[in-house]
Amino acid sequence: MPIEPHDSTLPVAALIVAAGRGLRAGGDGPKQYRLIRGRPVLDHALAPFLAQPAMGRIAVVIGSGDEARYADAVAGIADARLMRPIPGGQTRQDSVRLGLGALAEAGFDGAVLVHDAARPFVSAALINAAIEAIGAQCVAAIPALPVTDTIKRIDAAGQIAETPPRDRLVSVQTPQAFRFGALLAAHQAAFAADRDGFTDDAALMEWAGHPVTTFPGEPANLKLTHPEDFVRADAPAGGSFVVRVGTGYDVHAFTDGDHVWLGGVRIAHDRGVLAHSDGDVALHALTDALLGALAEGDIGTHFPPSDPQWKGAASHRFLSFAASRVRQRGGLIDFLDLTIVCEAPKIGAHREAIRQAVAVAAGIRVDQVAIKATTSERMGFTGRGEGLAALGTATIRLPEQE
Repeated sequence: MPIEPHDSTLPVAALIVAAGRGLRAGGDGPKQYRLIRGRPVLDHALAPFLAQPAMGRIAVVIGSGDEARYADAVAGIADARLMRPIPGGQTRQDSVRLGLGALAEAGFDGAVLVHDAARPFVSAALINAAIEAIGAQCVAAIPALPVTDTIKRIDAAGQIAETPPRDRLVSVQTPQAFRFGALLAAHQAAFAADRDGFTDDAALMEWAGHPVTTFPGEPANLKLTHPEDFVRADAPAGGSFVVRVGTGYDVHAFTDGDHVWLGGVRIAHDRGVLAHSDGDVALHALTDALLGALAEGDIGTHFPPSDPQWKGAASHRFLSFAASRVRQRGGLIDFLDLTIVCEAPKIGAHREAIRQAVAVAAGIRVDQVAIKATTSERMGFTGRGEGLAALGTATIRLPEQE
């Protein structure tokens, strides 16, 4: 089923499930409160949801007796969108139902993203993809990755019963996105029917008769399950990665209009730009910088201007695509550096808004984005006010090839 565009007027909430015990992970407490890279796992998992401007409410379901651990984990967070912790149940299914009930009591209705706290490396780009996946005709959408191992189904005696075709199999992740009312009703129906044992909310929605669609997951969105997962998660960054640097350059001529898009921000101006998409030279330059670092062509390779579907397209989609390509290859974005060249409009007043918009589109922190602006001292086409230009540099890390 095709994914419909997200209705931007639809309220969005996140429900973070942090009520489990995590016994397989070892340690002396629930895994969601263990430290990786100096911070609790739960803090890592919450951060990208808190950084998403579209997120109206964020609810966390915690285990009985974990109140003090939770308070310590969120001590540095001052955000009114973060609700009081919700006591969980005996199973994950119970905990999600109780969390949904608390959101309903708070008057919420819209789209809800259900995420496991044990996935601390969820990116802003994946959260954006989950939000975009919920459209007018879609009630459930989940991130999925192709299965690379051969899967066998065994019988009660441990003998191979079947080898399913690998090209029809996927592994699924969180955050999973749902229409709130449909998910709440499905949980209430399962509770009333005494049906339990659903390992994720998508399975429960299938049971309730709802179609579930998929969107691309990210290999870096790992779930911490075993002790060795924590060893890998806490390893010094860069140990088995190689650094790559890519550059991008884009120009657009001015034409009639009353605004320009720069770095995902609409800026009032006495001219517009001549372009097939929205003409955002800043995001185009950064997109090419990422694609260059990956050696995967350029923006025209993936979004050709001859294709009518990109007519007037918002350029944050191009940058999000390039960022997701980095993560699909198991890589990390370390830094994005952007220089905008024009006589006008003036960029200074919009610098922080541009940094924030770039960070959200690329799925990174704001402190990983630098924005600079300059003129060309009245020389050349930018100096004559005929157009504007941007230069982007991307520093990424990719897994070292054997």
